[in-house]
Amino acid sequence: MGTLGKARDAPRKPPHGSRAAPKARLEAKPASGPLSTHPSLAQITHFRMMVSLGHLAKGASLDDLIDSCIQSFDADGNLCRSNQLLQVMLTMHRIIIPSAELLRKVMALYKEALDKSAPGLCLKICYFVRYWITEFWIMFKVDAALTSTVEEFQELLRARGEESHCCLIDTTQINARDWSRKLTQRIKSNTSKKRKVSLLFDHLEPEELSEHLTYLEFKSFRRISFADYQNYLVNSCVKENPTMERSIALCNGISQWVQLMVLSRPTPQLRAEVFIKFIQVAQKLHQLQNFNTLMAVIGGLCHSSISRLKETSSHVPHEINKVLGEMTELLSSCRNYDNYRRAYGECTHFKIPILGVHLKDLISLYEAMPDYLDDGKVNVHKLLALYTHINELVQLQEMAPPLEANKDLVHLLTLSLDLYYTEDEIYELSYAREPRNHKAPSVFKNYDHDQDGYISQEEFEKIAASFPFSFCVMDKDREGLISRDEITAYFMRASSIYSKLGLGFPHNFQETTYLKPTFCDNCAGFLWGVIKQGYRCKDCGMNCHKQCKDLVVFECKKRSKNPAAPAEHITSMGSVSSLCPLVTKDLLQGNKYPESR
Repeated sequence: MGTLGKARDAPRKPPHGSRAAPKARLEAKPASGPLSTHPSLAQITHFRMMVSLGHLAKGASLDDLIDSCIQSFDADGNLCRSNQLLQVMLTMHRIIIPSAELLRKVMALYKEALDKSAPGLCLKICYFVRYWITEFWIMFKVDAALTSTVEEFQELLRARGEESHCCLIDTTQINARDWSRKLTQRIKSNTSKKRKVSLLFDHLEPEELSEHLTYLEFKSFRRISFADYQNYLVNSCVKENPTMERSIALCNGISQWVQLMVLSRPTPQLRAEVFIKFIQVAQKLHQLQNFNTLMAVIGGLCHSSISRLKETSSHVPHEINKVLGEMTELLSSCRNYDNYRRAYGECTHFKIPILGVHLKDLISLYEAMPDYLDDGKVNVHKLLALYTHINELVQLQEMAPPLEANKDLVHLLTLSLDLYYTEDEIYELSYAREPRNHKAPSVFKNYDHDQDGYISQEEFEKIAASFPFSFCVMDKDREGLISRDEITAYFMRASSIYSKLGLGFPHNFQETTYLKPTFCDNCAGFLWGVIKQGYRCKDCGMNCHKQCKDLVVFECKKRSKNPAAPAEHITSMGSVSSLCPLVTKDLLQGNKYPESR
């Protein structure tokens, strides 16, 4: 991804390493939902910019694009034409060429103009570089290679006696600017931190908490610049991108904090009260149109460490579960986040998008369109499409949030969210609160009506009817009755034989990075995180948490590759293999096994 185009004259074939247009070129589809009938503001803006670019919108050589940018200035350094091409070129050029290399091509044009005694062109070139420095100074602040190339350009101008031109491309002004979007240090795991759950919660009302979470989220979101989005596209990840890493770390921190706040309460009733309060926080976040933090809070409440708390769930009112269901549906990845996109598109003024969804759109658009067209020209349409998408996000940073934050409270909340817990520690706390099988209804609660610890042979046959096994030796201490230990031993042995006979296929789990919200197929919990959120079976596609992959009782649906196996044998064994693990799990956890499946 993000390859370089180096040739001065556009060749018939794209430069080595660039992504050429495939024979059947993919077209980037609008990300809006299927019910959208009116063009969005971004689509309208994109169309207007395409019109303003004229013939260049169909594709142009890199030299033509640079020349058009330079010719945008008059002899006095004023823009004599629309600055849209300048904006697109200076923000999105890294997709096809590094910034330092682009500046070197501009330097070569300056030398050529100087040798041809074209002072007017030399001056326009310097105006172009000045505009680049003035409007996109963040690039020069973070790109050491670009800064070094500017210094080489300045040395060239001094050597040629062009001191006035050298003043035009002076970069000392950058250091004098207010670094309002100062890069944050990347968060590193610090296991030496005191692992105590913050008490900063009880005295805060849901509205107050949601407003301060929104303040923190917006503060993190507005630090992400055009250069950061470019880096993300070029590098295909957020590594070495501190502002994005910080934003993602905040989102993950909120999700963990929500889990810990619920698990910090000692009784199911108290945990349910915290759960309800966070649902109310989620409702307020929705009203504030802060979708990113909303995703973090709902992700925390849907995490398997929380969703497994059956006793806690029993104290949560039906109407609260209904709200949770509505929120989960709103954030669902179904139909490419259609519900979220519709709600997001209807929002006006201040709003914070789900960053992961829009980054996914950027990558999809980047991959769907080639860098170069069939004739070797730069795909200007792609640059413009990416620019429009990123610019829509950047413009949101200029909108003032409709809230006022207490700075002391913001500081305390920041410390609360900065606690470091591992996934294993959270699960340990979850199982400490509600141990596995704690007060779980026993199979004998459903079949052993007189509670004497035995079920009849007839009742046992109802349970075992689905199994073509008849190998269990019953130690009938009481004639015609079967104890819990005997029935458990029966199914444990059935499971063992089932495995040895190869009636099932073990899963081939591999750690996976999911590009859209995904839920665990074992516990139904949310696979939270940015990269390597869980494990996916290469054979059947099952997804699960790291903690769940060794607890999965569903067989892999990969069919036998043994050509000698008769079809009827596979069909019969498939029926058994799909039932045996489920029955064993149900019995060991004490759940009633239905008489028919």
